[in-house]
Amino acid sequence: MARRGHRSRLRNGVSAASVVLIVLVVFLFFRFGDKRTKEPVIGGAERRWSSFDASVKSRPTVEYRNGTDLIWQIPDSPKAVLFIAHGCNGRAANFWDRSSSCEGCVGLPEERLIVLEALSRGFAVLAVSSMGRCWTMGEERTVVGEIIEWWVVKNGLGKLPAFALGASSGGYFVSALATDLKFGAIVLMIAEGVFDQIDVLGDYPPTLFVHMPKDTRRKLKIEEFMVELKKKGIDVAEVKCMEFPLSPNTLADRIPGLGNDVSAELFKIFRREGFVDENGYMKKDGRAMQWKKVLDVENKATLLDKRLINHVQEELNLAFAFHEMTSLQSEQIFKWFESHVS
Repeated sequence: MARRGHRSRLRNGVSAASVVLIVLVVFLFFRFGDKRTKEPVIGGAERRWSSFDASVKSRPTVEYRNGTDLIWQIPDSPKAVLFIAHGCNGRAANFWDRSSSCEGCVGLPEERLIVLEALSRGFAVLAVSSMGRCWTMGEERTVVGEIIEWWVVKNGLGKLPAFALGASSGGYFVSALATDLKFGAIVLMIAEGVFDQIDVLGDYPPTLFVHMPKDTRRKLKIEEFMVELKKKGIDVAEVKCMEFPLSPNTLADRIPGLGNDVSAELFKIFRREGFVDENGYMKKDGRAMQWKKVLDVENKATLLDKRLINHVQEELNLAFAFHEMTSLQSEQIFKWFESHVS
């Protein structure tokens, strides 16, 4: 009996030790494992472009005013206003799909998803094209400010809270524009703002930095500006956007009109050419890849609709996560806006 009890205690001891070991391994995996896939999870039904209700489909209005074009859409029963400023080489047409009401619209994947997210949450959206390649901080700031004020009054939106989002050059522009207009909160995407060039007072709007830490120069500048803004009593926060792996279905999941077969073939080419590693991660920024040249050399130029080249380019840039417009953090972005509705 004593011997059997000893074996039983021994087995129980080994079993307990095994449980502790398993728990420890699981903890270490989640604590120190590959963090690249932690944020965000993409693809599939969760973020597919088709996941939005028919009520938030692209139905924009296009106008021309003060030397530039503006495109806008107002949902039923709007709750807030959102002004969006594109980056260099961008334009307002990037934010809506091509339709009978906007034949010049191109619907880049990240831009269009931001607008659809905004509309689904009751935001009236206005995008204005910069007069040049990038935004400028002089007269253009005054012109756009007047356009926003005119548009708000024209559409009876004056009593609604107003917010702004700018990416890259648009982020610099929004950070300056926020000293002219009263926004409830702003989001600066892949941009540190121009806080070393403007006077920031205590009533400056709450500011969320959505950035890609791989860009270390900008990351350090954002950290510096966040400290300075906090000292002035400004509510600030950040969202870090990490790289993620491509899969055979990624491009089809995020680009309307690009089929699964084309997506899988492109992924196959990227793997074969060494553009992505064995885990699907981009080895270089999408802009540095010669993927379009490879298609031409192999006479596969017809594989991809030419109208979708920039769409694919954007998603490759996004996967590398150095500098690109992103809709993957839309949940955090719009919760930031909604939390600052007064």
